[in-house]
Amino acid sequence: MKTHQSSPFDPAVAKHTQPRHEMHNRWPQAESVEDFRHNLAAVQARIDSACLRAGRDPSEVRLLPVSKTMDEAHIRLAHQAGCTLLGENKVQEAWGKSQAMADLTDLRWSVIGHLQTNKAKLVARFASEFQALGSLHTAEALDRRLQAEGRALDVFIQVNTSNEPSKYGLHPDAAGEFMQKIQGLDTLRVRGLMTLAEFSSNAARVRACFVRLRTLRDRLGDAQQLALSMGMSGDFEIAIEEGATVVRVGQAIFGARSLPDDHFWPTEK
Repeated sequence: MKTHQSSPFDPAVAKHTQPRHEMHNRWPQAESVEDFRHNLAAVQARIDSACLRAGRDPSEVRLLPVSKTMDEAHIRLAHQAGCTLLGENKVQEAWGKSQAMADLTDLRWSVIGHLQTNKAKLVARFASEFQALGSLHTAEALDRRLQAEGRALDVFIQVNTSNEPSKYGLHPDAAGEFMQKIQGLDTLRVRGLMTLAEFSSNAARVRACFVRLRTLRDRLGDAQQLALSMGMSGDFEIAIEEGATVVRVGQAIFGARSLPDDHFWPTEK
């Protein structure tokens, strides 16, 4: 993945980009390999268009399809369509899927949801990536488990850029100190920062969350090569305009989900 640009877009062009949250829980279901290929191509076209507006190379942006709540049959279809790294919120659910589909030897898993410390052992066993690191206690638990497994793990530090109490993640002002504290945990390879924007139809409020993460990354000095994981089905184009290098897209690829949002993003910590 190529490095970011510090000033990736022309505000006069990007100001017209709006969130697509009206499609939330309305995206059509993918039921065949052809459906998945079509949806992946449509998402890639949106990525390409956002990169064009931002003056960026689409190769700078990694698409992470998110398969949370999707059953094995649909995930196997997605795999046939080319998905080899999938994001999951619930660790237990992801672990079960990884075991059920162990025959797909190129399929890897990114855990993108809050991690309870007692589930660290599962993440250490199977995950290729963990995108929601936000506490020293969790970092130390992961390090111990990874040492026992004899492996290392790519991690993203989660930052709460919307300042919503319902969301996990560090305050932006605490991220630098946190990175220093975990430097001695050799099994954790810090690859980037992650955030969830405010779920709003107000594009300026959504964009502000992504600006805060990019500004934080730039402020970290030597850490400027950190990836930025930000943007989901309804807002990833705005995230790309603001420098996202990883976008986490579920519904626009798999279709709407049957479970309520608080199943994935708890309203209470």
